[in-house]
Amino acid sequence: MTATTDAHTGSPRPWGTPDRRLSAQQAVALTLITLLALLAAGLIGFAMAGPRPPGDDSAEAGFARDMQAHHDQAVQMAMIIRDDTSDPTIRTLAYDIALGQQQQAGQMFGWLTQWGLPQTGSRPRMAWMASDATGAMSGMDATGTGGSPTHRATALLPDGRMPGMATQADIAALAALKGRPAEIMWLRLMVAHHRGGVAMAQAILDRTDRPEVRALARNIVNAQLAEITQMTRSLHARGESAP
Repeated sequence: MTATTDAHTGSPRPWGTPDRRLSAQQAVALTLITLLALLAAGLIGFAMAGPRPPGDDSAEAGFARDMQAHHDQAVQMAMIIRDDTSDPTIRTLAYDIALGQQQQAGQMFGWLTQWGLPQTGSRPRMAWMASDATGAMSGMDATGTGGSPTHRATALLPDGRMPGMATQADIAALAALKGRPAEIMWLRLMVAHHRGGVAMAQAILDRTDRPEVRALARNIVNAQLAEITQMTRSLHARGESAP
């Protein structure tokens, strides 16, 4: 083997020893590669950070607040009938509704905390659903018995209640009843309540692209439509019709 000559100094260089000085073109190329690598790392970091959290007046925040209140009443009614009925099917369904909706309400509470938002907002109930001049939920039909529309809700009922919500008089009457009359009243109230909840969940699906909100809304729609079907059958078995 013989020594090689350094291209820049003319001095002998042992065979196999690399020339550690870069040409101008090589330096520019290396700089560009470094800049591209830094840019890629920044983009990856931004993607991992995720989208910005919803704002206080966003549809997601309004949905999380309003659906928590909606779920709270469902849990209240479910616990009333659970303690008053001797029907094992009604008791199991009531327990499932109470447990499931408590868990979902906890999820929505957690979202607001994670988003840095208060649990109550400054906007009126259901303001997030007012998508047109009348505030109507156009196209938000909830179907519970095989595809035909069974309920069309607007953003708020005339007396200010959210869709499907029972009145305080309804709650008091339910608590005062026992046995079969209580079961019938609970089934009718809960069918209406679920239809309102389905309409709200369908509305947020049209208004959000956040995966966690969409996943929960789809779960609400699927679970409550199935329960509407079950409760409608229970009413029919008692010689009653769904509201």
